[in-house]
Amino acid sequence: MSKKWYNYFVSVDSGSAGEPDSAPAASEDVPSAARTIAEIAASTQPAPVFTQPVADPSSFEQIYQAAEAHTPPHGFTIFKIADMLKSSHIRELPVEIKRSSVLLALDAAGVKLQEVLEDAVRRDRALDTFEMVQQRALDQLEARKAEENRKLQEEADRVLNELRSKIQANNDDVARERERLQTWRLQKQQEERRIFEAVAPFVSENPISTGPDPAPRKPQQVPGQ
Repeated sequence: MSKKWYNYFVSVDSGSAGEPDSAPAASEDVPSAARTIAEIAASTQPAPVFTQPVADPSSFEQIYQAAEAHTPPHGFTIFKIADMLKSSHIRELPVEIKRSSVLLALDAAGVKLQEVLEDAVRRDRALDTFEMVQQRALDQLEARKAEENRKLQEEADRVLNELRSKIQANNDDVARERERLQTWRLQKQQEERRIFEAVAPFVSENPISTGPDPAPRKPQQVPGQ
């Protein structure tokens, strides 16, 4: 993994921190003496192992601790370097002077630039690895929920079909009963006609009704029809 901001440091030999950058000899030695970021990254453990769960993913410090990207005893982490670069004493100065100032401070503390860059790489890889862990967890959650939703949809379809079948059965029951009643009414008319005709010779006004059927009630609207 190569990131451009590392090159902010990786161009000056830490042994020449106190020497002017314009010195011809130092300038000639820098390319061969300075380690490339690829070499530093290659020397750092490629995949950090998280030794404990991260309770708060928004806490980067918890992520670093879980990945064992601890602050070294000398205290010079990449974050301390970042604070030094933002210091009011040098933040407005040219990049070369900033670099020389930081390297001079590291040299005075007996800390190698490589150690600081390795700290940066470890932390960066811890973040990348934790991102992959979270992405994998998201993918697994999505797969589980998709399967759960599929089963729920199947159950919903089954229940819906069952309810539709019940609604249709209810409608069929009503239709059959309506048809039966209509058939009975026709039979009733015939029966009343027989009675009417039998009564007719003996009365001036026949009390037997043979008129049209009373208007049937309008059927209620049944859901699903």
